This record gives sequence, C-alpha cells and structure tokens, in this order.
Amino acid sequence: MVVSSSAKMRKSGSGGGATTIDSAVVSSVINPWTGMPYSQSYYEILEKRKTLPVWQQKDEFLKALKANQCIILVGETGSGKTTQIPQFVLESVNAEIPDGKRMMIACTQPRRVAAMSVSRRVAEEMDVKIGEEVGYTIRFEDCSSASKTLLKYLTDGMLLREAMADPLLERYKVIILDEAHERTLATDVLFGLLKKVLINRPDLKLVVMSATLEAEKFQGNFSGAHCMKVPGRLHLVEILYSEEPEKNYVEATIRTVVQIHMFEGPGDVLVFLTGEEEIEDVCCKIDKEIAKFGDQSGPVKVLPLYSTLPPAVQQKIFEPVRSGGRLWCQQTLLKLL
Repeated sequence: MVVSSSAKMRKSGSGGGATTIDSAVVSSVINPWTGMPYSQSYYEILEKRKTLPVWQQKDEFLKALKANQCIILVGETGSGKTTQIPQFVLESVNAEIPDGKRMMIACTQPRRVAAMSVSRRVAEEMDVKIGEEVGYTIRFEDCSSASKTLLKYLTDGMLLREAMADPLLERYKVIILDEAHERTLATDVLFGLLKKVLINRPDLKLVVMSATLEAEKFQGNFSGAHCMKVPGRLHLVEILYSEEPEKNYVEATIRTVVQIHMFEGPGDVLVFLTGEEEIEDVCCKIDKEIAKFGDQSGPVKVLPLYSTLPPAVQQKIFEPVRSGGRLWCQQTLLKLL
C-alpha cells in the first residue's frame, strides 16, 4: 500500500516498536473504489467541487436522505446537483452496506449526450475509469460493468426498459431522476411506475431533481416526500433581447454569433435551432462568415449537435479548443432519448 510521505505516524505501545498509519490518513489518500492512491488531478478537481453551491448542502442532504424515502431537490442550473448528488448518495449508501453487497445507484438523464458526458466527468472526479465503477447506458451502447459499476447514468427511456424486465428495479438501492422539469414521456411514466415500486420496496430511495420551482407538483406524486432547495448558481445569467423583431431569425443568428466571436471576450457559444437541416446550414454559413476575417478571427470550431448524430460525433463538443479559440455548438430543441 502506498501512502504519501506526509502521512502522520503514531507509535504502537510504549516500547517504541512498530508504527501504524492513522486510518484517517489512509482514507484520505487511498481511493476506496479502486484501492489505489488518489492521483494529483483528483485533489485539484476536489477543490473545484467544493466551490459548487450544492457542496454546501451536502450534510443537510445526507441527513434528509437517511430520514426519508423520497426527496424532491430543486437546484438552479450550475449548482452542481447532476454531478455531486449521485456521488453523495453513493458514498452514503455504500458506507451502510457490508462489503460484497454493494448496490447500484441510477441517475437518469433526458438526453444521451448528457448521460455520456456527465458520467465521464463523474468518473474523473472519483478518479476511476469510465465503464467500471461509474458507467452509462444509452440506446445501442452500454458502457458499464455488471460486476463493477456502482453508479450508472442512463437515459430515462433506458431505465424504463429495464423496468419492463425487472419491475421492482431490484438491482438499485437509490434512483435519481434528474432534469425532472423537462417532463419527457419516459420520465412521466417512470413517476407512476416508481410510485408503486416505492410501496413494494421500502428499502428503495428516490431523489427527484429539478431546476425549476415545481416541487409542489412532484410532491403530489409522492406523499410524504421531503423537499429541499439548493440556492445559488456559479455564473451570472443575463438575458439580452433584440431591439426589434427579426424578419429572418436564421440570418440574425449568424450575424449575432459572428459579432460575439469578433467583439466579445473568451467563452463558448450554444445556439438552439429547430432542426437538423437548419443546423447544418447555419454551421456552414458561420464558417464562411468567419473565414472572411482571415487570421483576425482566431481559431474557431463550429459543431452540430442533434439526436441522429453518432455518439462519438456528439462527444466532439467536449473536446478542448485551442488556446484563444472558441467553440460554437448548434443544437436542436428536440429530446435526445
């Protein structure tokens, strides 16, 4: 076992014999999921995690989880609930279950790209390999291990499919329904299904997470559900409107994104459009407009994003952009189930 040189040692007995390592020190440097020492990047990411608004609510959430079968959690976009709450749940649940009897945590997402990207981020935060302790399942792709995976992100449609084969969802100890405010068909069906499952499985816990203040609606589905709110967000959101109605919103979109790229500070841009053909057309036109500025434009990457793109292509939006560059992502408003 490897421990850092800063690990504090304490004497065993009074005769100056063998020394033992303080268990608290060991637990702080050894990853409980892998049995290996944490990497340096783990500690760097941990410091960033501690700045998330939801981190300040960790103890309150865990107390509520222990005392209630169902929790309705409302947290603004950017509060960190999607990445942190499943980790809090996993740490708490597996601390109570004897070794060798670990049960899985499920966290649903309404979109495939979210299930993939969030699971990869959480695996990085936990310092584990994607597909092992942390995995994801989407249509036509299962990146998880039946023997190793403890936290699985999956689309709500995939959890619904699992429920058809396993009505009581017995492989799971806690189920987290994220982005519940989006009210996809699969999510609404899961609400009705899980309401019955909770009655038949008193040991199962449910966490419903929403970015909007609709807690009363969700509480109506689950009598006795505990509601808590995570205040604050990491970034200021400012809404700017066009001074006059635009005759051609596509041309206005292209004009606006070019202006942002040429005259605003660093950052990436996400544009919502109505369909695949429109997205591809806008991507091409933005590239052409940016090219007119030559070297003055700097590096820019324009990427489409819609449901029929292969998962590997969708993941390109998460690849780093060259220093000083900007990422443009064109996305539909369609549900990616």
